[in-house]
Amino acid sequence: RKFTEVVRLSDLERLGVDEIDLGTLKAANVVSILAQNARVILSGSLTRKVTVRGLGVTKGARAAIEAAGGSVVDNE
Repeated sequence: RKFTEVVRLSDLERLGVDEIDLGTLKAANVVSILAQNARVILSGSLTRKVTVRGLGVTKGARAAIEAAGGSVVDNE
């Protein structure tokens, strides 16, 4: 948990990419370079389609991402 950072839907909205994973968040300085994981929470709004890969997502954030036409993919 120590290296898990919180990401808001509004942060995803500001990113100019459709595929979002931990590397994308680090490159955009949304999370620390030391972060080992990130969790997306329902804060702000998302108006475009994005695919979230390998990140933790709360129920509310998942519903908002899917309502905007996007998807959440778990790393297997």
